[in-house]
Amino acid sequence: MKLLFAASEAYPLLKTGGLADVAGSLPEVIRQQGVDVRLLLPAYGDVFERLASPPTVVAELVLAGEPVRILETHLPGTALLTWLVDHPLFSQRLGNPYLDQQGIPWADNAQRFMLLSRAAAHISTGDTVLDWRPDVLHCNDWHTGPAIALVHLEEQRPLTVFTIHNLAHMGLFDRETFTQLQLPEHFWQDNALEFYEQCSFIKGGLVYADYITTVSPGYAREICESPGGMGLEGLLRQRQDCLVGILNGIDVDTWNPATDHYIEQRYDAASLQDKALNKKSLQQTLGLEQRDDRPLLGFVGRLAQQKGLELVLPVLDQILELPAQLVFLGTGDAGYEQQLQSLADIHPGCMAVVLAYNESMAHRIEAAADIFLMPSLFEPCGLNQLYSLRYGTLPLVRAVGGLADTVVDATPASVANASATGFVFREPTANDFLAALQRACQQWQNKETWHELQLSAMAQDFSWQQSAERYLALYRTAAESRRQ
Repeated sequence: MKLLFAASEAYPLLKTGGLADVAGSLPEVIRQQGVDVRLLLPAYGDVFERLASPPTVVAELVLAGEPVRILETHLPGTALLTWLVDHPLFSQRLGNPYLDQQGIPWADNAQRFMLLSRAAAHISTGDTVLDWRPDVLHCNDWHTGPAIALVHLEEQRPLTVFTIHNLAHMGLFDRETFTQLQLPEHFWQDNALEFYEQCSFIKGGLVYADYITTVSPGYAREICESPGGMGLEGLLRQRQDCLVGILNGIDVDTWNPATDHYIEQRYDAASLQDKALNKKSLQQTLGLEQRDDRPLLGFVGRLAQQKGLELVLPVLDQILELPAQLVFLGTGDAGYEQQLQSLADIHPGCMAVVLAYNESMAHRIEAAADIFLMPSLFEPCGLNQLYSLRYGTLPLVRAVGGLADTVVDATPASVANASATGFVFREPTANDFLAALQRACQQWQNKETWHELQLSAMAQDFSWQQSAERYLALYRTAAESRRQ
């Protein structure tokens, strides 16, 4: 089997969110299962700095009148062949690939990601000099949605799979932009790419793909109803027979407290007492009081409404009075950044805020915190709760999407049968969140029970191996259906 996996970012070449973690891990694990895989990415300017050696040119294409080169390299740290779509729209811009310094989408995003989609489509239909053509084209999120639609114009095409990582980002552009992109006129229909008088890139995948996947079973159910479907729930219900939820995995080598080079003290389930040294180290680094008589609460992620900050901020004073300490790491909405920084200034010693994306600090918080906060309003999968489980840092989550699929609430029954791995609340209110946190902090006081909860959490297996096997089974089932 030959697989072309197309995405807009992949760790460690470039990362803004969970898509990069998926694209940087899943294709390599699938390759290790014996599949001939190519990863297709834009050749952003920042990418070249992260390659061990210069890539080689393997093809030159003309896509809608634009000359494009396909460069070949390997994803760093792997044997995964990676093709980079090289064009000035990508290579001459550094920094965030989607947004400018004011957080506004780049004005030419439609042209840029249509170029990526055209490259994926041309490779997939054999319209290149490359002596390679996939049996499966697997595209991800709105940036590559049009590739699926373009491929379905051709009689000889591969099986197509489209993964929704976050339906909130649809790739919406106006009618004038649609015309400029030189797309077939029949794509401007409700049963194609048109969405309330706009062109929706994500609909290219949702309408035309042979199979649609989401990054958790829970999210696959939620997007078929309002409000989770965000206006697309009718289309997704129509396609429910080919909609599958496959839980994301994590890189268990990168996120492993026993080998993590970012943290102060490595530990595992047998040496869990050493976790406390990471807490002490982080407190010192961030100027928090050196206290071991109160839990340390961690938050790592985008500072956005989706992440449930509206549930945390109204009760922050009550949280600190539990008592507890708080650490926030992330960037995002300027209003949230200012509020958090102001609160940290008011509460020195018990609250710290790091307004940055910092990989090493993310690892340190996972290793140091007692409780990890993920009170998301919606969460397609979530990765940080999976990292937290691995580090014996009990996640506190809202029962949505992948969070509900991966965290078992510490009820009396689940604690008794050793299945509990964290704390779960349901309603998106500050009071429900605070009640769950009070319950968690009370449980933290019982060191023996807390230790057992940590061991249960660390015993969970969310490696990419399981996810890769599910995708392989889907590819094979779909291929067999097409043959029949």
